[in-house]
Amino acid sequence: MTLGDWLTDFYVFVLASFLGLELIRNVSRLLHTPLMSLTNAISSISLVGSLALTGEGEKTWVIVLGTIAIISSSINAVGGFLITDRILKMFKKSK
Repeated sequence: MTLGDWLTDFYVFVLASFLGLELIRNVSRLLHTPLMSLTNAISSISLVGSLALTGEGEKTWVIVLGTIAIISSSINAVGGFLITDRILKMFKKSK
C-alpha cells in the first residue's frame, strides 16, 4: 500500500466518521443508549467506506464483497433509525 492509498483511505475514514457523528447528533441522548448510537455511527462509517472502496474496485471479488458490505451497512443503519423513530413516536402526546 502506497502513501497515496493510505492517505485516501484515511481521508475516507475521517469523512465517514464526521458523517456518522452528524447523523446521530440530533437524536435525544435520553432515548439512545450509547450502544445504539455507536452502532448507527459505525454503520454509517462502514457504508461510506464501502461505497468509496467499491467504486475503486478493479477486481470482481472486491466489487462483490463491497456490494455485500453496502447492503449490510444500509440495512443496519436504516433499521437503527427506524427503531429510533418508533421510540420517538412513543413519547408524543396523543390527541
